[in-house]
Amino acid sequence: MENNLKRKIPQGYKAFQNSNYYQTIKAKKVPEVLASNKIKEVSNIKEIVEKLQLKDGMTFSFHHHLRNGDHVLNNVLAEVFKKPLKNITIAASSLFPVHEPLVKYIKNGQVTKLYTNYLNGPVAETVMNGDLKELLVMQTHGGRPRAIEAGEIVIDVAFIAASCVDKLGNASGKYGKNAFGSIGYAIADAKYAKKVVLVTDNLVEEHPFDYDIDGKYVDYIALMDEIGIQQEIVSGTTQITRDPVGLKIAKDAAKVLDKLKLIKDGFSMQTGAGGVSLAVANEISMIMEERTITGSFVSGGITGYFVNMLKNQLVEKLYDVQCFDLWAVYSAENNANHHLISASKYANPFHEDPVVNKLDFAILGATEIDLDFNVNVTTDSYGNIIGGSGGHADVANGCGVTVIVTQLVKTRIPIIKERVKTITTPGEDVDILVTERGIAINPKRVDLIEKLKETSIVIKTIEQLRDEAHRLTGIPREIPHSDEIIGVVEYRDGTVIDSLYKPLRMKK
Repeated sequence: MENNLKRKIPQGYKAFQNSNYYQTIKAKKVPEVLASNKIKEVSNIKEIVEKLQLKDGMTFSFHHHLRNGDHVLNNVLAEVFKKPLKNITIAASSLFPVHEPLVKYIKNGQVTKLYTNYLNGPVAETVMNGDLKELLVMQTHGGRPRAIEAGEIVIDVAFIAASCVDKLGNASGKYGKNAFGSIGYAIADAKYAKKVVLVTDNLVEEHPFDYDIDGKYVDYIALMDEIGIQQEIVSGTTQITRDPVGLKIAKDAAKVLDKLKLIKDGFSMQTGAGGVSLAVANEISMIMEERTITGSFVSGGITGYFVNMLKNQLVEKLYDVQCFDLWAVYSAENNANHHLISASKYANPFHEDPVVNKLDFAILGATEIDLDFNVNVTTDSYGNIIGGSGGHADVANGCGVTVIVTQLVKTRIPIIKERVKTITTPGEDVDILVTERGIAINPKRVDLIEKLKETSIVIKTIEQLRDEAHRLTGIPREIPHSDEIIGVVEYRDGTVIDSLYKPLRMKK
């Protein structure tokens, strides 16, 4: 839905599309390659690495749909770095604990720069320690394809895990023993990288017609025994919380949305995959069933919970850029109304019709939120990197109403700060905060405040909620950081909105 209160991207899609810069980079492959429909060369990673003529200073990209079960990045880099390469940039859509082998390449200076949307585990600790020679660049799920398509990230070789590939190079993540569903984060890489290598453990004669990567973009096919472990796609909480505090927050959030008359036929929404966010979706579902309401679509990372909403005809469509569990993977293969989309279609602000810009509301989480409604999901209170935006900032900017759900106090630490340690999502894109001890509305959303005045919803200021937290915990001392900048946080349009500093106290 159109929302005039959110930040306007400085350079809109049409202006970008008509620019000379766009015209020069929109077709990264020469026409003869795009028109080809030839059987691709199939070999193992070792032999293909030899054919790629890799050089110092190159950029290699990877995607993370296999999440903490991914085997491709580690195995590819093990072969790549048998060569004495240096000053290599890794552009991975996300990095997980499984990618620990990357640490040694950072420490020995072979990998000197990282682009990613989400980061935790040993690689994060290495970056925080200052071992990465250049800056870490934290992007959003929409900002990454924007940067690739705009030529800001020039990928020399894209190594793309695919669970089903045919001999023409047509590929997807929907079929095979390690199917992972959507392959949306890799589509920009396939279209714009100088060289594209599909890595698979399932080579077939002919892919079904519903492939997601067209073989015309592909140069090589590399065979592995296992591209990953399908079961490890499920990492983190993807179940509705049973915690009474979380359930109260969920009930209150659904009530606010209902009083704002946002739960109605044709509405669209997105939630995170955390327990409280899913509990909000469950509360909304009960309202929908009681009133026979049918929503338009749910978008984002999809779980079995939303698959059931589709199956029960509570929503008409799912727009899926990432499957968070195996129910979603199965649905992606078998349900025609479960639409797999690219990250660009999902959230690129320069795409002509991004899905996140059509959302009526979104339910998102927070590690910290401050008095200006800035939200942090990138670092903890000490400045340790624990995650990243993913789609958080994209969705908050694009949707009509952004609702943050969180406990007021977590592990004896108040969530509301004078200023968050790291800005992931600017406060101008955040509208409502729901905690177990009260609800606050961003003062800029006068329209929402006015609508709720006539209801039973009690609104507090965010300062009142902060003071209530401090009465429970005391006023926490400010935790300083060093002056050494180790990375930057980009907004979805590429604007740098914050810096990441080397912590003085590392997480143990």
